[in-house]
Order: sequence, then structure tokens, then C-alpha cells
Amino acid sequence: MTQEIAHLGLVDDELIAPEIAALEIAALDHPDVDLSLYLEQLAQMAEALQRTGDGAESPAERALALAEVIGADYGFDGDRKAYDARDNADFIRVLDRRLGLPVSLSILYVGLARRIGWSADALNTPGHVLIRVGDDEVAVLVDPFNGGTLVGADRLATLLSQALGADVQPGPEHLSPMSNRAMLVRLLLNEASRAEAAGDHERALTLHERMTIIAPGNSQAWWERARLELQLGDLAAARASLSAMLEMTREPQMRAHISAALDALAKPTR
Repeated sequence: MTQEIAHLGLVDDELIAPEIAALEIAALDHPDVDLSLYLEQLAQMAEALQRTGDGAESPAERALALAEVIGADYGFDGDRKAYDARDNADFIRVLDRRLGLPVSLSILYVGLARRIGWSADALNTPGHVLIRVGDDEVAVLVDPFNGGTLVGADRLATLLSQALGADVQPGPEHLSPMSNRAMLVRLLLNEASRAEAAGDHERALTLHERMTIIAPGNSQAWWERARLELQLGDLAAARASLSAMLEMTREPQMRAHISAALDALAKPTR
């Protein structure tokens, strides 16, 4: 079934609509679901945002419109009671339940904002994805996990200290925008890490396979895929994954590391 998302690894990143891609990825686990119903739901939400946000010019005004429509009117919020539940990283179930993780809700906010021509990006914030509305000095930060509330300097410092330690000072490296593929990889990685922690290595491998399909240039995804394949005893698959990683890696030290791993796998076991 992964051929249904193969196109995501072939197109330019800016041509990926993250909310539609997230639906297509989720559909791999829901083969009998009619995606047209969810696409219509997204279209209706975008229309509501267009109406509510009519005349909103500043990033702050647009952020408030996003919170009003997605957070208040449609009731999307973070799942605090079952944060680690698989449903929170499954975009179909996120739309069903109107609950999700910071990254899954960020994909929704960003996707809808862009549909009506607004500038919005999900940020690679450690531990808790935020979005940025606007792309200039008056851009604002928004927390989709908390109903689309605005995030000021104090709240940002608290989030970063919770993720990285009390001594961390907010800097540009903590607020870099994610590409569309990076958003999808982070969504998949959330579930994969939880699956592996629960001992479901096969599910974790499935999710890493999806990462390498939609983001074939992501060397870390290939490395983790090879590690899981090896852990599950599929040496041939692990070699293939490492070989694919070697083809795309140009950094000499990393190439040496991959080559050493391939050499180790080629040695007969006793």
C-alpha cells in the first residue's frame, strides 16, 4: 500500500500540502475509509476561516481567527488525558476526535492558513511544536495544542526549559521553520518512538519505512530503518537501507560510518 504515498517523495517540497499528505499517510492504516469526507471537512473549515478572517491583515489578527475557527468553533485541542495514544498521530483520527499532538494540530493550522493565502509555518520547537503566523518582524507564535493561544516570550521560555533544561535561552535555532516533509516525518516519528518504547518494533519499522518513502533524503530515517530491520533479523533489508543511505550521504565521516556498518553486516556470523 505504500505506493499510495510514493508521490510525496518525488515532488518538490513546496508542492506538498501537509494536511492532505497527513491524510494520505493515515489512510494506509484505514484502507476502507473514504478520504473524500475528510477532504470536504477540511474544505469547509477553510471556508469558515476565510469568512472569519476576512479583513484580518496583521499576523496577530490572523492568529486570532485561526484560534476562533479551529480551536473554538470546531473544538480542536490537545489530548492531555491520553497524550501518547496512537490516535493523536493519526490524522484521520485527529479529525474524527478533534484531539491531537502539537505536531498533528500544527499541520491542521498551517494547512488551513495556507489554503486562504496566509503565511504560516510549523516550527521545529523542541518538545512542543508551535506555529508562526506571518513572516516578518511582527509575526506571532501560536500553540495549536492549547486552542491556538498566542505564545509570548515567557511561555516560550517555559516550553524550552521543560524540553531542554532550565538554563536554555530561546534562540533562532529553536524556532526554525520545518519543511513540509519535516512536518510529516516528525508526525511519524512521534508514533514510531512510542511504538518502539512499547516493544512494537514491527510497527516502528513500518513507520520508518514510510518516512524514507516520503523523505528519501532523510539519512537519519534510513539509519533507524536499518537498525530496526537488523533488530528484526532482516539482514538483507538492513544492508539495502544502509546502501541507500550511503548513496545520498556526502559527508566523509558519515560515509565511513555507514561503510563500516555495511562491512560488519557482510561478515559471516559464527
